[in-house]
Amino acid sequence: MNHLSLIVFNLMVFFWLFTIIPSVEGRKFHSPCKKHHKGSGHFCNSTTIFNILSFGAKANGVSDDSKKLIGAWKAACKVPGGVLQIPLNHNFLIKPITLQGPCMGHIIFQIDGTLLAPPKIGTWSKSNLYQWINFKWVYNLTIQGSGTIDGQGCNWWDPIKSKHISDIKPTALRFYASEDTIVRDITIRNSPQVHLKFDNSERVKVNNITISAPRNSPNTDGIHLQNTRDVEIMHSNVGTGDDCVSIQTGCSNVHIHHINCGPGHGISLGGLGKDKSTACVSNILVENSVIQDALYGARIKTWQGGKGMVKNVTFSNIEVANVNFPIVINQYYCDKVVCQNQTNSVAIKSVRFDRIIGTYSTQPIHLACSTDVPCTDIDLSDIQLKPFGGLLGGSQLQRALCWNSYGNSKGPLVPSSINYCLRKGGGGGSGSVHEMSRSYDEVC
Repeated sequence: MNHLSLIVFNLMVFFWLFTIIPSVEGRKFHSPCKKHHKGSGHFCNSTTIFNILSFGAKANGVSDDSKKLIGAWKAACKVPGGVLQIPLNHNFLIKPITLQGPCMGHIIFQIDGTLLAPPKIGTWSKSNLYQWINFKWVYNLTIQGSGTIDGQGCNWWDPIKSKHISDIKPTALRFYASEDTIVRDITIRNSPQVHLKFDNSERVKVNNITISAPRNSPNTDGIHLQNTRDVEIMHSNVGTGDDCVSIQTGCSNVHIHHINCGPGHGISLGGLGKDKSTACVSNILVENSVIQDALYGARIKTWQGGKGMVKNVTFSNIEVANVNFPIVINQYYCDKVVCQNQTNSVAIKSVRFDRIIGTYSTQPIHLACSTDVPCTDIDLSDIQLKPFGGLLGGSQLQRALCWNSYGNSKGPLVPSSINYCLRKGGGGGSGSVHEMSRSYDEVC
């Protein structure tokens, strides 16, 4: 290669290294979003951020900012990577609304301020009693931030103030027919009823949230799942007047871990099969969690007269502290003084309680299975439950109750009465129980 050719070759290499490659790599790795200074997520450039204040919100906690929020949502929904921003140190009074999709792409609802529900029951119309903030047909949504969703529900819990309304009370935050939803870091408190509900949805992740309501607030479940699949709930604190997590019919592939639950009614499947309905729940894993100062711990509850199947459920590595009933299967669930006795029941099989340790204040284990549809393939392993406060007796403490439940147990099992809890075999030796179980499974 002559001298002139060498110079031309070097110029071409220089041009390639410092012009073409940076341009290509810039296109490859460029992101329109930048990291939020608090580390709670990503913000896009200024053309994709829609601050509710820019839409005329008063942000004084008294004026109605509902239409301003809807306006900001619609604008963010039309832009790929849109961000709806609720700014810090501001309070926004929001009346019942529905934020509807689908949107252009991934949308971020950044809540750093406070959203307030109307505190007076009389300001709610009868058509809006089911939910406060409702997301409908929204795909690929992230709700995040350091802020608070406050349901201001104390009036709804007062039997005198709420006696002139129906039994229906609003859920604070509801997702209907939505997919790929992330809820993280925020606080939800004092909902009139359920705090966070997912209905007919798929691929849900809840991480590092706080849910709180007084222990005497009725039906204020923390997280409620219904007809929802592929769910992960983790690293969160939930304390309410009802179930910390409630798993209803139509749910499958649910993983709950590293939850601090209490006060409340524990982590529950059900009640299932109400009014002779069909209930199908499968593949539920609850593990590595703490339940304290609660009425129940790990619980499955079904109504008499229902049909369907609960199967493949595991409660593992659960620490309980001052829990009345740490382990419960109840196929006679009833929320009234008197309920009609019925023979049909949602079948329950393949349920594992593994390494449930801690203290109880009423009864260590309560397995009340249907006489006609027994619980089958129940496993109890490494159960170590002692009376709360070290009490060894007293009228408030009951022995383990196990009725018509079949399976296997292995030690250590404390108290020792758990050793005699489960029956061996399939219930009568004729195989009729397993045949019935298969028929119930086919319904699902």
